[in-house]
Amino acid sequence: MAAPRNLVVETGRLMDEENAEDSPTSKKPIGAKLEGKVPLTRWEFAAALGVFIIFSSGLFCIYLTMPAAEYSKIKLPRTMSDLRMLKDHLVTYAEAYPAKFILGYCSTYIFMQTFMIPGTIFMSLLAGALFGVVRGLFLVVFNATAGASSCYFLSKLIGRPIVAWLWPEKLRFFQAEISKRREKLLNYMLFLRITPTLPNLFINLASPIVDIPFHVFFLATLIGLIPASYITVRAGLALGDLKSVKDLYDFKTLSVLFLIGSISIFPTLLKRKRIYE
Repeated sequence: MAAPRNLVVETGRLMDEENAEDSPTSKKPIGAKLEGKVPLTRWEFAAALGVFIIFSSGLFCIYLTMPAAEYSKIKLPRTMSDLRMLKDHLVTYAEAYPAKFILGYCSTYIFMQTFMIPGTIFMSLLAGALFGVVRGLFLVVFNATAGASSCYFLSKLIGRPIVAWLWPEKLRFFQAEISKRREKLLNYMLFLRITPTLPNLFINLASPIVDIPFHVFFLATLIGLIPASYITVRAGLALGDLKSVKDLYDFKTLSVLFLIGSISIFPTLLKRKRIYE
């Protein structure tokens, strides 16, 4: 027995709608995960490689101007023991050639931050160990802000497919939160920078994608990184007491950061309360 005509029509319509949703040409929301595909096109990959080569060449030229040293002992630390050995090796070098050492330190930090190379927290601890709290804090905040800004513009060039591929759900959440807080965007970005609510790496990459203006991004980064940087730089004064990076952020430290972050977002919460009243 043949199915009624209206049932056939409705079934066909449903099948067409489902096929349209699954079609690769259909428009997908931001953050749709690209499974089984390379997230970058050929031109985007070439652009990213070109930027990396330019930065690497600049960094290499800076290292060529450095005084001779035992380079076999200079490597990016991965553990606290590596960091302690590096610090012992660099103390004399930093005192003998302060300007050139700072140039090399800053260029390395910014390079790592720009290209999302893990280990900047060890660089922050090293700043505290070698330069003390005041100069170390200035160097860390300057480098972290410069590196985050470079990463922002790099993401503006090639970041959208990468972030949508790696963190689709997190990107959708971030975009929704930003759209709700456009009027007090600086306060919200300060809260994110001060507290570990979202990773700094994700914030650097996702900010241009969700249309956060650069001046807001820059100010929030410059100011918001100060509390956590102070904790890290100060910890660098006592490297011998640290067993791992996890020792830096215990419950008490995280509570203080969330308290400071809550102060930055308080005007937004107060305004929302008045609206509902």
